Amino acid sequence: MLAAAAAVSLGWALVTQDATALRAAPAAGGTVQAQLWPGDLVEVRGERLDFVQVYDHARERAGYLRPAQLRPLATAPQDAPALLAVLRFLRDQPGAESLGIAYAAAYLKAVPAAALDAEPFDALGVMAERLARRASSRTGRGSESVAGQLEAVGRYGVKFTSFEREGVLQLCYEGEAFRRVLAMKADAAAQARAVLALTRHDCIDPALPPHERPALHRWRAELLDRISPAALLQLPETARNRLRARRAGVWAALSFARSREGGDAAGAARRAIDELAAIDKSAIADDNAAEIAEAGLRAAAVRQAADPVAPPTPHGLALRLAPGAPGQTCLRLVDVRQAEGAALLRRCTYATVWPGSLRVAPDGRMAVLAVQPLEGWTELWLMRTGAQGWTVDALPPAAVEPGLGTLEFAGWVPGGTRLLVAREARVEGRLRRSFELLALDSLQPEKQAGSPQALSAFARWQDAQWRRHTLITR
Repeated sequence: MLAAAAAVSLGWALVTQDATALRAAPAAGGTVQAQLWPGDLVEVRGERLDFVQVYDHARERAGYLRPAQLRPLATAPQDAPALLAVLRFLRDQPGAESLGIAYAAAYLKAVPAAALDAEPFDALGVMAERLARRASSRTGRGSESVAGQLEAVGRYGVKFTSFEREGVLQLCYEGEAFRRVLAMKADAAAQARAVLALTRHDCIDPALPPHERPALHRWRAELLDRISPAALLQLPETARNRLRARRAGVWAALSFARSREGGDAAGAARRAIDELAAIDKSAIADDNAAEIAEAGLRAAAVRQAADPVAPPTPHGLALRLAPGAPGQTCLRLVDVRQAEGAALLRRCTYATVWPGSLRVAPDGRMAVLAVQPLEGWTELWLMRTGAQGWTVDALPPAAVEPGLGTLEFAGWVPGGTRLLVAREARVEGRLRRSFELLALDSLQPEKQAGSPQALSAFARWQDAQWRRHTLITR
């Protein structure tokens, strides 16, 4: 009764319930003027019967609400502590994001400038990001409640970006509150939340032009490195793991970007591998396991960038790379034993060729090479000689639209008709890993398993160098 009495005082109030009907008359059967949502701000102008008379300035509608559907709002400096207390409660309440953001806006209006710190911006960013994740989830897509809350927070200046990814609408918080957190030099935990939110892989627009991606990845790497070693030690191990995993993914992206610009791709790949190796496996929380697994796959896609260029084999086969048309790399598989290194195979590609990945079969009639056409997507080229001379087959990590995945050579099988490969890819939103005995006539798996130990061919013929360096078995 006390709350209801307070709500009818003249002034401003916040709507607290989903799908609140603004009625044209003070009656349960009154015509519905509009649907209001938690966080909507209305002006209280009086009361009539058991209803509160209000005016919604955003929709330019007058009407009546139940007192229990409202909470009074005061934004004088003396009201700031009470507003902050409510904000702290709502910050971690799933489903209450729009109401929490409304209280954050009210607190920012009430608090004196001298007393303002990073806490309200941290809370606002956390709630906005959680709302965006809800809107992008299977249960949130098409939800009237989520759409209403997004509309409500938009009136407080909270902005989101949206784009289509794999046929699904992806919504991301624009990040202004988190940028303010970093500018105000908040504590280590708040800084970690901010940089993790601002460097998400899934919030990069797929339509971003390739020439703009390197600058974005450099900015993300610099942002992540703002968390100093001393600040990192103040964080719980689960948070450290998330930061290391994000750094691994960002440096993997930088490795590919540098390969396109002629930079130090190998150094960036080694940084990605080092960050991945620093993750404490005993402190991987269930909520973070998928994120860390994805970071491992991103690093695996560029792992072979760190391999040194292989010397000519006993059969004299070696790889020669040269620039082609703008953006192209032209490769030649040559026999250095012949005069001037006779070219056995020529091929030009717009993809990145990792020359250190070249492996030649013991009989010298086949070779494999890792080629990366897209960020996070590495294919295996199978080069072999036959009646038509040397030919190339490109083997993708999965039979899906290129996204995130890698296919690695894992060993030669005697006889020249089969090959050991390891693959991992994101398929329908899930990471799938397999170790296969590949039939070279059909390029289809003859046998496959979820681990190399479960496949006898791997116990007998796996390549020692692959076993030593692969990240797929992480």
